Amino acid sequence: MGCLQKPIWNKYTRQELEHISIDIPDEAVRRQVIQNWDRIAKPLDGLGGFEKMIAGIGAICGSDRIDISKRAVIILCADNGIVEEGVSQTGQEVTAAVAGLMGKDLSSVGKMAQVAGVDTIPVDIGINSAVTDLKGVKNRRIANGTANFSKAPAMTEEQTVKAIATGIELVFSCKEAGYRILATGEMGIGNTTTSSAVAAALLKCDAQKVTGRGAGLSDAGLIRKQEVIRAAIEKYDLYHVDAFEILKTVGGLDIAGLTGVCIGGAICHLPIVLDGVISMVAALVAERLFPGVREYLIPSHKGKEPAVKLLTKELRLAPVIDAGMALGEGTGAVMLFPLLDMALAIYNSGSTFSNSKIEQYERF
Repeated sequence: MGCLQKPIWNKYTRQELEHISIDIPDEAVRRQVIQNWDRIAKPLDGLGGFEKMIAGIGAICGSDRIDISKRAVIILCADNGIVEEGVSQTGQEVTAAVAGLMGKDLSSVGKMAQVAGVDTIPVDIGINSAVTDLKGVKNRRIANGTANFSKAPAMTEEQTVKAIATGIELVFSCKEAGYRILATGEMGIGNTTTSSAVAAALLKCDAQKVTGRGAGLSDAGLIRKQEVIRAAIEKYDLYHVDAFEILKTVGGLDIAGLTGVCIGGAICHLPIVLDGVISMVAALVAERLFPGVREYLIPSHKGKEPAVKLLTKELRLAPVIDAGMALGEGTGAVMLFPLLDMALAIYNSGSTFSNSKIEQYERF
């Protein structure tokens, strides 16, 4: 499916989404980028994983002439009904408040994005608020938050499909606007509970293995959070259903939208830089729905939520930054861009063995 055919994604059904096809990145370009690295006057593989990342970006974009100067972070904001169960330290009003700051580039990710030369695209995909015109925030609201999954599935099938389709559509729009690489971000009180529930169900593991304190739960709050997730897995028999059903039942509109962003990157051949645990959960949902999506994903950092280690292993991805971050908003993903810029400065420098007086290293 060509990226610029502009299908009406928000009119799609689940059955129509299932017909999306994912191409593999261009392996010939990947090999060419690696050869280009080997000609640069430095030790072979001297930049380690960054050389592989740059080769991967080339393969995704289909060229060894790599330019990621026009980039953005898509930040999906949504509320989660599960906060009724006492799984968060703060109330849902914080989601709208922080989204409003994002629209003015006054939140953490906005400040960091300004330094890193990254445009911010905050999106209201499901904030529980009477206000629908937050300045600087795209209105793609599907519902005023999700249902409390302890009582009923978080989303309907229609809402889940529309959220995925919205994420895909956002990537299409960015592609048309000339963006060369995108990052993922989110904001939503309660979304470490939804992401932990989705992770536990996808990985078929106990809630304790993947559930952390989020924005700062007490010991009692953490135990409550784990119990809520265990109960939901049992109630809906989530170890025995597919990824879409898991997402619909205990996920969130932000996670579903980010799932679409990952899928959209694969369709449009745009690299997608993942943030922390919420983005990684969305990435695993996307990979389970459409095997091959992972080839278009770049992990940024090892967040401190316990699910991150298991998710990166399952996705076979290796994050670079290891600083115990848990800020969210896309901050970890944005932080990767200056590092990629520095690696590209060497890649594009023209400082090769052939124009220096250094004998080229041989690869054995």
